[in-house]
Amino acid sequence: MSENQGFGINELEVGQSAEIERQVDDNLIAKFAEVSGDFNPLHMDEAFAAKTPFRGRIAHGALVASFVSCVLGNELPGPGAIFQSMKIRFQKPVRPGDTVYTRATVAGIDIRSRLVKMVCECRVNGEVVMEADAEVMVRKRRKSSDADA
Repeated sequence: MSENQGFGINELEVGQSAEIERQVDDNLIAKFAEVSGDFNPLHMDEAFAAKTPFRGRIAHGALVASFVSCVLGNELPGPGAIFQSMKIRFQKPVRPGDTVYTRATVAGIDIRSRLVKMVCECRVNGEVVMEADAEVMVRKRRKSSDADA
């Protein structure tokens, strides 16, 4: 695969995977709050969050889930993939300062419908913080001019 071209449906294999790493910090949480409009004090106010069962601020769940979109749209299957669905299971909170490793693995391929099932997980310090099952539509193949790039 050439950089930023994505995989065609015939180029994918069950078990193929890709991973990204993202640092979650105060700036990223603030940017996500601005974009999403979610200013829940659990994410934004340490004094408030300290009084909750979390005992401190946590990142938005949707922010962590967006890392799956990053892997699927940029790495595997990559550019041209179209999100169809995602089922998310949060296991543990992500906190400011955490580094999140997000891995997506091809779990199933339907050539006829061009749908690819992906199993995804986000980890912090080796512990799973989120799991997701995603389905994306992938184009039939790269353009022939891309094949040699």
